[in-house]
Amino acid sequence: METYKTAQVAEIIGVHPNTVRMYEKLQLIPKAERRENGYRVFTDLHIEQFELARTAFKVEVLQNGLRKKVIDIIKTSAKCDFDRAICLTEEYLRQIKTEQRNAEEAVSIAEKLLSGDMELLHDICLTRQETADYLSISIDALRNWEMNGLLTVKRRQNGYRVYTDEDIRKLKIIRSLRCANYSLSAILRMLSAISDNPSTDIRASIDTPHEDEDIISVCDRLITSLKNAEENARDMMKKLQKMKKRYK
Repeated sequence: METYKTAQVAEIIGVHPNTVRMYEKLQLIPKAERRENGYRVFTDLHIEQFELARTAFKVEVLQNGLRKKVIDIIKTSAKCDFDRAICLTEEYLRQIKTEQRNAEEAVSIAEKLLSGDMELLHDICLTRQETADYLSISIDALRNWEMNGLLTVKRRQNGYRVYTDEDIRKLKIIRSLRCANYSLSAILRMLSAISDNPSTDIRASIDTPHEDEDIISVCDRLITSLKNAEENARDMMKKLQKMKKRYK
């Protein structure tokens, strides 16, 4: 089996040598043996494990423990427990599919609410606490959504907020999308687009950040990110099966 120095591994993978050392320290690749002079000795196993880790970390999907799951897969593979790593990858794939269904379902609910297909209350005026109780959300969540511009609520002459049936409908949309882990900026982008053009494609709007957005997170394009995560997970599965045959 061919051996490599730290710098050679770094060149093959396309990273800094310090990254190679960091991956070893974090147990994302097997611990390298050392020569008498102290230099690390890496093998093809390290190269393939590094490539597996890089594939796993292409998409930063954080919600509901997905990030922890992918780290567990890599660390398990680094121990050469490929059977266990394959089982963990299967679990990871199933959860990604669940997240995809949740994301699509939330968009469908939003579409129905916006089209008037779902029953609404009529002529209601609720306080903030009543609204939070009705929607089963916290006051802090409601306040946060308003502070981030997702909702502008009218006030009575005494200064108290009053939530109408239209506000409740919009809040149901926000709640549904947040439960599916869409970001606040993605939801705001979608609501703004709908306000400007009621016929806007919700799915495209919520998954397409504007070019002028300074920072774009995975949850700002959740549907695409989950799809990419699924593709990467399937690549991981192929790599693990190949490594199992070669190094078991």
